[in-house]
Amino acid sequence: MQKKNYMKYQYLFYLCALALFFSSCGSSDDGGQPLSQQMVESQALQRTLRNGELQPLATDFWGYVPGLVANSVLKTWKQYPEKEEYYQVVKAYVDHNLLEGDSVRVGQHNVDDLAAGKILITLYAVEMEKGNVEDAMRYKRCVDFLRNKLKYNHRRVAEHLPGAGRWIHKAHYPGQLWLDGLYMGPALYAEWQHYFGHENGDADNMESWTDIALQFDVQHQYTWDSEKQLNYHAWAADPDDPNAFWARKEEPFRGTSPEFWGRGVGWYFAAMVDVLEWMPKNHPKRPRVEEIAQQVAAGLVKYQDASGSWHQVLQYDASKHADGIGDTVNGQVFNICDNPNYLESSASSMYTYAFLKGVRLNIFDRATYLPVALKAYQGLLDNFIVEGEEDGILNIIQSCNSAGLGAANNLSRTGTINYYLCGQDTWINRNEGKAIGPFIMASLEMELLKKGNKK
Repeated sequence: MQKKNYMKYQYLFYLCALALFFSSCGSSDDGGQPLSQQMVESQALQRTLRNGELQPLATDFWGYVPGLVANSVLKTWKQYPEKEEYYQVVKAYVDHNLLEGDSVRVGQHNVDDLAAGKILITLYAVEMEKGNVEDAMRYKRCVDFLRNKLKYNHRRVAEHLPGAGRWIHKAHYPGQLWLDGLYMGPALYAEWQHYFGHENGDADNMESWTDIALQFDVQHQYTWDSEKQLNYHAWAADPDDPNAFWARKEEPFRGTSPEFWGRGVGWYFAAMVDVLEWMPKNHPKRPRVEEIAQQVAAGLVKYQDASGSWHQVLQYDASKHADGIGDTVNGQVFNICDNPNYLESSASSMYTYAFLKGVRLNIFDRATYLPVALKAYQGLLDNFIVEGEEDGILNIIQSCNSAGLGAANNLSRTGTINYYLCGQDTWINRNEGKAIGPFIMASLEMELLKKGNKK
């Protein structure tokens, strides 16, 4: 009886939260034009800032940041098909980057370079429907190239090491598994399998889905801290490798990086929800991927700030500062400052998107997690979205420029709190592509929710 009453009151709380949100100033359409469209037109189409460089989307290079922004623009067009300009800019971006041989420029074992391939699947379908078979088949051949490069040619952790079979992050990070990589590779692989997996037969399709699930299983096995309920940013199969100088050398977390980085977990969380959107309901590995997603969701709730957002270094609030002493590596000192931890927009946007989408897809319990998602979306608006006083365009502030671990030629990337708050590449940005794209996708999910709530 007590459990039934608890569930009843929890569900009533969810209904009240939903009603209050949509009757408040936190509505997603901001008095008319949806916020997704406003951010597309204010930032995504005009300028793509990635790692400090500014470039219009249509002529940007092939990479995960422009690809993320392009994917968010394409998703907005799919939800609002009257915005034909959005589609045309994404098509121009792909056409600008296609090489002879219907491929794109990617590194030999660089998983980041694959992520933009997701947009090719939609372009293929749309151009085929238009009868533009020539362009459609170019897009199909390119996405096939990217999927096959990952499945067959991307370097994996060697059989004699723990974590065998998992794709490494990049060639110059041998044996290293980063949370970021799950969004870059498996999410593309999963969408390809959904649309084209039948081409290679049922047995290959089943094996490919098992391969995708393995990536999450291995990553979670080695980076999940069950006490903190968070995933460490990265793990090295060989922590004694000079390129993994940042890795812990002792159990119980041998090989992990020292801290929980907000955006790293964001890539991971969003990747699982995206993969589960496409993964067959009857695949025997699906329950494991769902279990991991639910563990991550429950952990993130613990660290949600009262404002609705999350911090750059997840396990701390704004009272935590870098130590002012820095990190000593091989006799050199790096990352000296006493900057405070801060609410970070790209990670908060990724979590909001994943919570909202996960609720919509019934991956997460609606009564439990929709209030979390509503609070998170309002946090985005309150903490990070600023309208220009003179031009009226939307800006998104307070995102981490970049972050990584090592390698041996970059000893400053230590993975400590000092690094994430003081590192030479971790400065705080505004209107960065890694925040723009997830905010647009979170807004699209909120707009879907609001539309459904009005029916």
